Amino acid sequence: MTSPGRPAHVPVLLDRCVGLLAPALTGPDAVVVDCTLGMGGHAEALLAATPARLVGVDRDPEALRRSTSRLSSYADRTTFVHAVYDELPAVLAELRLERVQGVLFDLGVSSLQLDEAERGFAYAQDAPLDMRMDPTRGRTAADIVNTYAGKDLARVLREYGDERFAGRIADAIVRERDKEPFTSTARLAELVRSAIPAATRRTGGHPAKRTFQALRIEVNDELGVLRRAIPAAIDALAVGGRLVVLSYQSLEDRIVKAELVARSTSDVPIDLPFIPAGSEPELRLLVRGSEQASVAEVETNPRAASVRLRAAERMREAA
Repeated sequence: MTSPGRPAHVPVLLDRCVGLLAPALTGPDAVVVDCTLGMGGHAEALLAATPARLVGVDRDPEALRRSTSRLSSYADRTTFVHAVYDELPAVLAELRLERVQGVLFDLGVSSLQLDEAERGFAYAQDAPLDMRMDPTRGRTAADIVNTYAGKDLARVLREYGDERFAGRIADAIVRERDKEPFTSTARLAELVRSAIPAATRRTGGHPAKRTFQALRIEVNDELGVLRRAIPAAIDALAVGGRLVVLSYQSLEDRIVKAELVARSTSDVPIDLPFIPAGSEPELRLLVRGSEQASVAEVETNPRAASVRLRAAERMREAA
């Protein structure tokens, strides 16, 4: 259930995503994969705008359940799969799909996960210290907080949360967990608040925000999954197929950018007067750099404030 006072889920850059993917989804056998199905908002718009078959992938069983219900009127054109999105090659092989015409990623934590306090993603509500996007498998945030060496905790907070006081927070965690293991979000959030200098607490939002982001990324191996998933998604595209990725923090966007730039650039020497056949770039970028949401969209949907959209079209098969 959506928490009282919290706005209903609104898909970010919805019209832009549909507009970028739709030209590749006009054929009678077109298939689009929503690798982060979530609440199904982008998927519903794609099904309404195109004749494509949709494969909806999510690691969260509750997201799949809700989206299956939401998209029931399109049951003849939808297939739902419980998987992490770096498992895309296996998903497509199981469905006997050699190539698809569209792939969409809407990265980061979903509104569903934030809204369910018991999932442990939110630092402002007390809940079990979990943070798994797939609550059926894998280690929890409590496992990490209670078992990682101090230097490894500090590394996670520094690299994934850009936390200036990573060392101080890690030391405080190790000291306090020796007295009693961490099991709740409230206790961890309060420890982070007390470990950060008072002057710093007064700016930049909740003091635990960066720590919770870092732990969530570590729990779900979000960056490792993304590094594997983007190349796999490109390889799965048919010629003329399109990829759209929505990122919400710089670590994600950096991974997406590097792969798209590398595969949209020819390795032919710049002084060669022509590009030999077969040496053309695999991809054509569909937007210049990355695109952000408009001021108007951010006003109505604050989650869009940090989004960066990148998109590309497959121009040829890999050599």
